[in-house]
Order: sequence, then C-alpha cells, then structure tokens
Amino acid sequence: MSQPVRGADPDTVYDALESGDALPGTAGFAGELDGILVRDVLGRVPLYVDAERNPADTAATQWAFEPTALETPELVPPGTTVDLTTAAADPERRWTLPDPPIEADHDIALETLSNAIQTAVDEARTPARDVAVAFSGGVDSALVAELLDAPLFVVGFPDSHDVEAARTAADAMGRELTVVELEPEALERAVPAVARAIGRTNAMDVQIALPLYLVGEHVAAEGFDALAVGQGADELFGGYEKVVHLDHRVEAETTRGAVRESIETLPNQLPRDVHAIEATGLEPVAPLLHDAVVDAALRLPDSLLADERERKRALRLVAADVLPGEVATRDKKAVQYGSLVARELDRLARQAGYKRRIDDHVTKYVRSLLEAEPVPPKE
Repeated sequence: MSQPVRGADPDTVYDALESGDALPGTAGFAGELDGILVRDVLGRVPLYVDAERNPADTAATQWAFEPTALETPELVPPGTTVDLTTAAADPERRWTLPDPPIEADHDIALETLSNAIQTAVDEARTPARDVAVAFSGGVDSALVAELLDAPLFVVGFPDSHDVEAARTAADAMGRELTVVELEPEALERAVPAVARAIGRTNAMDVQIALPLYLVGEHVAAEGFDALAVGQGADELFGGYEKVVHLDHRVEAETTRGAVRESIETLPNQLPRDVHAIEATGLEPVAPLLHDAVVDAALRLPDSLLADERERKRALRLVAADVLPGEVATRDKKAVQYGSLVARELDRLARQAGYKRRIDDHVTKYVRSLLEAEPVPPKE
C-alpha cells in the first residue's frame, strides 16, 4: 500500500474524528488509520473494503483505493469508519453533511465563496505536480482554468458542442487550447478499460467516464501529472433544472433544499470520475469540491442559487470578476452529450447488432466488449 491515507495528513483526520468536523479544510480524504478505515463525508476519495475479508489478515490486504485490487470490493459509505479488527463490522457514521445558517447578506456570501475558491485553487497548485485542465468552455472548467493558469484540453468529436464551445471560450479568454478529436475506434478501444476501472457497465456511467478517460490519456501522454476538473459545481450551486422546478426528482420544497439533495448525490458519482482519471495515470484535482467551497455553498440563499432565469448564480457572479462575461454566463451540456460520446456509443452499439428496441442496448454492448477482452491479472 503506497500510502495509508489519501487527501489529508493523518493528524487532520484524527482531529476531524475527535471533533466531528465534517469539513475540516481538505479536498476529501480516505484510507486507514490504526486498523480503522475512514472516508470523508462527500466520498471524494473512493475507498473499498473486501466484503469477504478476514480480520486475522493484515489490514493492508482487507482494503484498497481501487475496486480492481480486491476480490469482492465493497464501497465504504461516505462519512463512516470501518473497524478492520472486527469480523463483519458495519460502517459507523462519523460525519454528516453540515446544515449551516444561511448568509442573507449577498455581498458577504459572494466574498466568502470567492475566498473559498481561491483557497481551494491555491492548495491545488503545488510544485510537485504539473496540472492540465479538462475544459468544456463552461463556467465551471473556465473558472478553474483561469485561476490555476493551467493548459486547456477539450475532448469530443469534430462536430461536437464541447469542442466548439471550448474554442470560443478559449479565444475569449486569450488562451491556447488543445483539441483531442475523437473517432469511433477510440471509443470502442477505451470502453473495456473504462468499465473495468470504474467498476460499472451501465450506459450512463460509461458515457460520462469515457470523455474523462480519453482526455486524460492525451494529457498523460503530454507529460502532465494531474487533470483538473470543474466537477461539483452543478451540485453545489444549483446547476440542474430540477432544483428550480422542484419536480418529481426531488423531495425538497425549496431550491436550497433541492441543491442539498443534489450535493448528497456526489458520493455515488465521484468514484466513477476519479477512477476514470486515475486509470490514465493522472491525479484528479477538483478545486470546487474543497471543504471551504462546500461550506460556502451550503450557506447560500435561494436567491444566489437558481431560478427560471439563471442557474448557478453565485458561481457566475464570482466568475465574472475573472472571466469574460460571455464565458461566465454560458450554459453547458452534460459531457456525454456535449462531446457526442453518447451519440457515437449508441451508434456503435447499433452497428454491433444491439438495436434500440432491445432494453438497455448500449449497456449490453458495453458488457459484450468487456467480456471479449481478457482480464488483466491483479497486481
């Protein structure tokens, strides 16, 4: 095991355990401390325990950061600890997502958010790693790119929305852009590696992970150590339609409550994204998911989140201080659609005989590719 804890030094985690502070100033953490597994409240660092582990074995053989390293991997729930010295110990809840008071003063709320994002970026910028940015041209990745002052890479098929949006945004920002143009063969080649890395074969997860993996491959080949992303912005700041309309997809009766529900979906999403990037040999960097940013977002009133006219209002107002107006206000498409990866994977599935009339035809196609490729031996 290369390191017992990722994302934070052990003393910080010990202090968080003692104080119960769910947001102790990190970008997420997970690992093992004295025979106890720990994972932060948002699950920003994936952590797995072997469901058939033997407590008599050494602690290091009972858990891993990647699901492929274990025979029967089971994701440790976010905000919990697991005692490795006790057989079949259930995860113990140690942290819950805070519910801080609303900051009613808009100026204070925005200044707090701006300072939090700067803190997150400052911590992400270290001499030890050379970072590139997965850039879609939207406000999330543009803000990260501008504050990190890191090279920009966009991935997509030649006629995709993301490639065009990234080009126009980079021009407006006065920045150079590397375009990673995809071909169908690249998807077919990458699908088994992605599905294996993320431990999922359903069409949606694979479609989302593929662009991250494919841009990561190119970034790694260019000699970078890490890939920065704008992940978390939609969940934290009200980027989804459902938080405005409060439809059947949410239980909350307010925009702020619906945003909180969105934040609570992050632990299920983040392992997919982290593993897709790590499979290329890069370290994922997500400044907008730093504890300071999460805390500032949780304090935002409805009026700084979203309504019928604008979503992610607080983030856009902060971004407008450093980005051209046309970039700070720009909407974006989900990566699987903006890159046209979903469209092309659907086409490949149909070409392989998995017609749309077949239930979940793309998932079946993904599984066929996975089954056709030999499984590499565990290290």
